[in-house]
Amino acid sequence: MLILASGSPRRQDLLKQVEINFLTIIPNVDESVVKETNPKEKASKLARLKSHAIDNDEDIILSCDTLIHYNGEILEKPKDKNDARRMLKMLSGNTHTVISAALLRKGDAEIPIVRETEVEFFDLDDKTIDHYLNTDEPYDKAAAYGIQGLGAMFVKHISGDYNAVVGLPLGDICRELQEL
Repeated sequence: MLILASGSPRRQDLLKQVEINFLTIIPNVDESVVKETNPKEKASKLARLKSHAIDNDEDIILSCDTLIHYNGEILEKPKDKNDARRMLKMLSGNTHTVISAALLRKGDAEIPIVRETEVEFFDLDDKTIDHYLNTDEPYDKAAAYGIQGLGAMFVKHISGDYNAVVGLPLGDICRELQEL
């Protein structure tokens, strides 16, 4: 059985899309303990932390973390509306990197997966940003936007794995699961 170590409805939807049966267990972790400043390493360490919070050596555990890297800063979930506005203004008219790390683990065997995707935003005016900030969408997502929802209107160009931007490098995971 596959255990998804995430409460993300977007990750659940992606696994259902490709007809993978799974159970969801939300790991109880304090993400602030990971102080890593390298974005790829931070995402990987967070995925590993979440995986090892699930005490199960019999099943395959899938854990994930997605973050945004722009101009030397890691953009995680916004603290509040002002933080979300700051992030969206920062990304407006620019290209940022989405890093999605996953870990497949069964017992002591671990398969790490890391995908980087470049996303370019259109220039965003204050009216567009304010409209978006008055929805519920930006507050539980890295860099305050969801490409699979209203945030899609910000995206001018994407180079890489769309599903990784949503939060799960799905193609890689499917291939590795076939090997397991």
